[in-house]
Amino acid sequence: MTKIIWMTDPHFQNEGMVGDLNPRTRLKAAIDHMNTHHANADFMVLTGDLVGDDIEGDYTLLATYLAQSKIPVYPLVGNNDDRAGFRAHLSLPDGTMDDFIQYSIDTGEAQFLCLDTHMIGSHAGQFCAARQAWLTDKLSSDKPTYIFMHHPPMDLHLPPQDAIKLQEGDTFLDLIHGNVQHLFIGHVHRLTCGTVRGTPFATLGALSFQAPAPRPVWDWDSFVPAHEAPHYGVLYVENGNTTLQHTQFCAYDVGIES
Repeated sequence: MTKIIWMTDPHFQNEGMVGDLNPRTRLKAAIDHMNTHHANADFMVLTGDLVGDDIEGDYTLLATYLAQSKIPVYPLVGNNDDRAGFRAHLSLPDGTMDDFIQYSIDTGEAQFLCLDTHMIGSHAGQFCAARQAWLTDKLSSDKPTYIFMHHPPMDLHLPPQDAIKLQEGDTFLDLIHGNVQHLFIGHVHRLTCGTVRGTPFATLGALSFQAPAPRPVWDWDSFVPAHEAPHYGVLYVENGNTTLQHTQFCAYDVGIES
């Protein structure tokens, strides 16, 4: 059995606030909770939007927070990340692509593919020919395959988030059809789950702020974070079976400062 902790979208800053949220307090609470209750997990995956605008300062301090984890941490890039800053400050496994933050984790019983869907200068995602070729090669494995990624490749009936999904979503879904056990997706700051072309998927709430439900209607100009507590996922993968538990690691007001 493989046990994985899944976290996403910390929007970490080395100083200052994200609205009324202190992202340093939130990330520390998540890591402390994980270390206390899930130190027996095999590893943790952090699916993107790691930092804010201060690339050098944010990644430098973020690395010290992640170093407190009692289990290995595998980070992914999101739309708010920077590949050069990422490589300069965070550890990546051997075999990571030269031009993209894309790599695989092999546990013996399965392979977990961590994809790079970052598109420079956009909040939407991209999955170019080079990344597709890498994925095609990995999908030739006989092992069960699970994918972690930042941008969803399909609409989720969340209009603001659907507008900034993966641009090559149809091509991506054609590529993985019948070859992937489960998709684990960040970016949307909200829980959803279902199947897409027969492949199960799940999105996760953020370590930072939560997006509101799609009704009442909102857009990015009227965006106000939902007053909902953050959480992370606990994944159990065994013999092709997958269980995802959503774990609230702190109260909503932890890190909220007026």
